[in-house]
Amino acid sequence: MSDLAFLVEEIPDGEALLFGGKARSLGMMVREGLRVPRAVGVSSEAYDRYIDSTGLRGKILIELNRKSFEDMRWEEMWDAALRIRGLFSKTPINQELRADLEPILKTFDGPVVVRSSAVGEDSANASFAGIHESYVNVKGLESILEHLKLVWASLWSDRAMLYRKELGLDVESSTMAVAVQEMVFGERSGIVFGMSPNEPDQAVVEAVHGLNQGLVDGTVEPDRWILDRNTGWVLAHHPASREKAVVSAIEGVKRSILSKDRAETPPLADEEVARVYEAAMKAESIFGSPQDVEWTILGRELYVLQSRPITAAPSDDRNQERAWYISLQRSFDRLRDMRFRIEDELIPAMAKEGARLEEIDLSILEDGDLAEEIEQRIEIYDEWHQIYWDEFIPFAHGVRLFGQVYNDTIHPSDPYEFVDLLGGEEMISIDRNRRLEEMASKLRDDPALARIAEERGEIPADHPLGYEVRDFTSIFGGKYTHNPLSWKGLTKLLLEVASSPPRKGRSSKKQELKGRFLSKFQGEERSQMEKLLDLARVSYRLRDDDNIYLGKIESELEASRAEGIGRLASEDRYSGGEISDSELLAALKDPGRRPKATARKETQKSPSLNTARQLLGQPASRGVSTGRARVIKDEHDLFSFKHGEILVVDAVDPNMTFVVPLAAGIVERRGGMLIHGSIIAREYGIACVTGVPDATKVIKTGDMVTVDGFLGIVTVDHRSAKKNPGKMI
Repeated sequence: MSDLAFLVEEIPDGEALLFGGKARSLGMMVREGLRVPRAVGVSSEAYDRYIDSTGLRGKILIELNRKSFEDMRWEEMWDAALRIRGLFSKTPINQELRADLEPILKTFDGPVVVRSSAVGEDSANASFAGIHESYVNVKGLESILEHLKLVWASLWSDRAMLYRKELGLDVESSTMAVAVQEMVFGERSGIVFGMSPNEPDQAVVEAVHGLNQGLVDGTVEPDRWILDRNTGWVLAHHPASREKAVVSAIEGVKRSILSKDRAETPPLADEEVARVYEAAMKAESIFGSPQDVEWTILGRELYVLQSRPITAAPSDDRNQERAWYISLQRSFDRLRDMRFRIEDELIPAMAKEGARLEEIDLSILEDGDLAEEIEQRIEIYDEWHQIYWDEFIPFAHGVRLFGQVYNDTIHPSDPYEFVDLLGGEEMISIDRNRRLEEMASKLRDDPALARIAEERGEIPADHPLGYEVRDFTSIFGGKYTHNPLSWKGLTKLLLEVASSPPRKGRSSKKQELKGRFLSKFQGEERSQMEKLLDLARVSYRLRDDDNIYLGKIESELEASRAEGIGRLASEDRYSGGEISDSELLAALKDPGRRPKATARKETQKSPSLNTARQLLGQPASRGVSTGRARVIKDEHDLFSFKHGEILVVDAVDPNMTFVVPLAAGIVERRGGMLIHGSIIAREYGIACVTGVPDATKVIKTGDMVTVDGFLGIVTVDHRSAKKNPGKMI
């Protein structure tokens, strides 16, 4: 018999720690007489044998060490987790390990739930609830083994790595056990807290019609009963707005509309509330501390699905950040609802706000009125910036959700292949660059006009192309084009674009990839996947577009600040330096006040490189390219960008992507496949590496740089004196 998997109640005492908290607690409850669906624990040694025999351990360490964990941003953790999950998805379980697991796993003759049971999980000091993956309604041995790998992979999800780091656990030596449990298709389900996290003298019962998944992911509101913890008496019942329930699908689960009778009926009768409370108290007596118990009712039988200790969550800022980060994970149904609000309400409102601000003639306002206008614009920008964080960033999870499904289904060699299905001409940044190319082509076709523009440093305002430039800055006036130098800067940029061949976007493989993906599904499941793909495309497009709309509002705020500073300068009350908003407003309101300004910070010198050097980052767009670096540290540096150079920047703001078609490659300090530099680089087929620490300090303008977007490596040669401005390989 294998020593890697046992019925949970038969796990040997001396090996209990190897089976994780969830499997151990299930076994204890079975032995104490609670009704628990049949379950098998799979030891963490199975995980260790899998990653060692397949070589995955070393590959995981490579991904974890691309960058110091403390320096990773949210997007970079997403990407590392995606790449690691892809390794698990496409690496089969070897025959020897499979032979050890098969005999007990194939004894399940119906659907199962495959749950994480990480070592150290659900202890008295740390609850991993919602951190690792669980899969419901899994059918057949092959599917169980496949989902076993996905649970193992969730050990390296972004949120799991973040939590382990916060708890001080050794991320690199973490391991994962699994519990495989018979699926009970409950008619009513819920969670009971033996002690309320908010009121220690109370217990709380939450219940929904159908399965628990809707309650757990927040898509179904539960009825809530508040009980006296000592007596079990019901103190209050808070009914929910009962509309939907989560029920089983062909595989997994789906949301279903409740019938009128069920919608008008609480999930639990009074005596059932008492039975659930008694189960929580029984679990508390078994484990010696208050428990958070998941349960379901089928017919008259109450089943306990899992139990974990209630832990007090710290209230420091770090925990608040983690809670916000975990909240980014949204289900398909919630993302779909968010899409309608974003597309139908928020985007039109943001665009309207930007247009309204542009129409205001700041020059005719009295100083006091201008100060009031600046204050209002600060409030408007702050409000939209908060909406961006609360709604637009979480909506980007639609891309991740689709990518996870695509990679689990197709097992591609490139974990970012799915992105090729998502982009396109409808993106605002692509449309903007298309218009730039059209304007540049007119200079290319009219040498006389190009000479005039070059001699004057600007396109004549009364020329038809001048009207186009003015219209362009009005429509796409981000913070890098809506400034006093925009006309001359854009002229310089257009002349550079005109001097180089037109750049085309990458060749599209959308239809081929879409057909291959959708061919894996049939009937209702295929229809659902088509909807998920459509949602992901909108999510991907808006991840780039939203900042352009927000940039328009920001540019109008900057225009009002510039107007105020200009007035102070004309009155000799400003002679340079940085002015805070409070100082600017005070000076505009008080004609006798001279604002206090701080000296401009000196640009930090880049450390010199005496030899060629390799920098490690995140692969963001496939390809290899070589060229001279152009380091962007100030917005005006953009207008000096030359065709074939390597764009090196802290972060490619969506409002600066108009120079990307000129670039041979992109290097960014910030990282992530969903940051804007990555998105636009893939659209043009430009090699891109992100997440390179101190990129703008280590690399200097003029250095020869090779960007390897396959491996995530940037090679810098400061010694090179090559005059070739750049080449694509």
